[in-house]
Parts: sequence; C-alpha cells; structure tokens
Amino acid sequence: MSDLTLTPIAPAESRRPLLGASQAELTEWVQQQGQPGYRGKQLYQWLYERGARSLEEISVFPKQWRSQLADFPIGRSQIHHRAVAPDETVKYLLKLADGQIIETVGIPSDRRLTVCVSSQVGCPMACDFCATGKGGFQRNLERHEIVDQVLTVQEDFQQRVSNIVFMGMGEPLLNTDNVLAAIRCLNEDVGIGARHITVSTVGIPGHIRRLADQQLQITLAVSLHASNQPLRERLIPSAKPYPLADLLEECRTYVQLTGRRVTFEYILLADFNDLPEHAAELAHSLRGFQSHVNLIPYNPISEVDYQRPSPQRVQAFLDALKRHRIAASVRYSRGLEADAACGQLRASKLKASL
Repeated sequence: MSDLTLTPIAPAESRRPLLGASQAELTEWVQQQGQPGYRGKQLYQWLYERGARSLEEISVFPKQWRSQLADFPIGRSQIHHRAVAPDETVKYLLKLADGQIIETVGIPSDRRLTVCVSSQVGCPMACDFCATGKGGFQRNLERHEIVDQVLTVQEDFQQRVSNIVFMGMGEPLLNTDNVLAAIRCLNEDVGIGARHITVSTVGIPGHIRRLADQQLQITLAVSLHASNQPLRERLIPSAKPYPLADLLEECRTYVQLTGRRVTFEYILLADFNDLPEHAAELAHSLRGFQSHVNLIPYNPISEVDYQRPSPQRVQAFLDALKRHRIAASVRYSRGLEADAACGQLRASKLKASL
C-alpha cells in the first residue's frame, strides 16, 4: 500500500489533527516545532500504540513543550452514547470536534473484533430502506475521524481490532481521498491487514475503477439490493444515472485489474425483491462472475413499511442462487437489540434529544 501518498502535515498554525499521519510525517512535524527527529517516533508510538488523546499526556516529551501544545488537536472523538446488545455487539455514537455525531459498531466474535466504520456524517444516497439516508447528509469525514473510530473500539474492548468494514454511515466512494488515506494508516500504522478491510459502496460511476487502479488487497463489497434496474431505482434513487449493466461491467473490470473477487450485498425485503424470479434474474446477471453474494434479511426501521422475509423465504432465495452455481451465503446482522441497523441508534437518540 506504499503507493498511497499523503499530503505532508502543515505547520502548527493550520491545526490539522495529527492522527492518520505516518511516522515520517510526524517526524517532519516535530522538527517544524524545533524538536529533534526522534520525537517523531515517540509521537507515533503514543498515537497508535498507547492511544494518546492529547499531546500533554505524552510524558516522554519535555514538559514545557507539552504545555505549549496542550490544545493542539490529535483528532480523537468523545463517546457520546454507548449501547450494548445481548450478543455483546457494541454500538457507539461518537461526538466529533465540530459537534457532529457519527455511528461506529464493534462486533466481537470468536478470536475476532470487527469494526463497522462510517465515512460520512449522514449519507447523500437516500436509499429508501436505510435509516441513515432518511437523516440527510452533512459532510465527509476526515482521515483522522475514520482512524479514530477503530482506535476507540479497540480501546473500549481492550482487544486488538482484526477486521474493518466501511459499512457504517455514508458512501465511501464519495469520500475516496480520505477513505484511501485512512486505509493506508489502518494498514501500515495500526497494523490491520489489507485483506481484512472491506469497502462497501452503492456504486459511483468511475470510482470502482479508480479504486481498482490503486491495486489494493482490500475487499470490495457492492450493494446491489435488486436484480434489475427499475427495482433498484425504487430502492436507491441515486442509481438512476448508473444502469445496473454498467455497474456490473465496472465490477468485472475491477476483478480483471485486481484479481480480487467482488462481494455483492443483497438486502432481502419481503414480497419486494425476494421472489424466485428475482433470484433467477440475479443469477443470470452474475453468471461467470468471480464474486460472492451476501444475502441480508432486512432490519426494519420505523420510517418505512418494508418487512423482513421469513427464514423459509431467505433459504429459498439462497437455494435458488446455489442451483445456478452462484456462490452465496446469508449474513444475519448483529446487535439488533441495540438499534445496530445503520442509522437507527443515531436517529433514536436525536429524536429523544428533540
């Protein structure tokens, strides 16, 4: 991932948070402050290994220098709210420096800890079934705000994060620069393997190809949720200018350029996109594709009337895909009791505050 280059940290007066920077960038920064270069390695260790939240707490730094930079931003958030589900999934509302609230989820399993991170405050895609899309879009997240989510979960669980999925609030490929910068940091500085990082997208014309050109070893997950273009437009209004056939062609190019298969996500909505003819249609579109289909039974939200299909309907859809030799599995969501469907917890807390 060394091909991802970041803009050097600006002088102190720019106030750009330090989190997300490489050791070389941090070394340059400390030297700009008149400190010896070895302080850069110390700062790096305190940021990524010890989870420092302020420069003042870095005890190996000279006391006078720490005092001078006490309010210089590192880039850490505050836990605004924390909800725990019976399955031990933890959902966080994190308060950013400007007061915006984002969602992050820590998902523990046997010997693994996965973090579902957000890439934007809100989401502009307006998917009809998604609570986040109902709340509108505020802004992109900066690289430090993405990296911070992973460190926050790691600290709270007192366990090393093993997997990251960009499946929280927002469309990652509408914030590609910051997402790529955060991936570089999470891979090289936090130490999470690229193959354990998944970027999920609805599909933005040209951006999957741009991701492919980076030649990363991450997993690409594309949210299809429909087997044909008219059905997809009803669920995802932003899909109208990007025909399903074009999206799939760009995904095939991704496979050719990277050698990595594509995961397709398909939310099953009762009596809407879960019928046998939909399974057959989806199978036809993906025939010969180096891919895997994740079927996701719908997580209900109060804003719309979609329903979760029965386990029998879910199994029938899965069986139909397998009969057509399409690799597929069912992914059941974790932490439903904690409003862990995307956007639910943030929406419920905002309603309560109002």
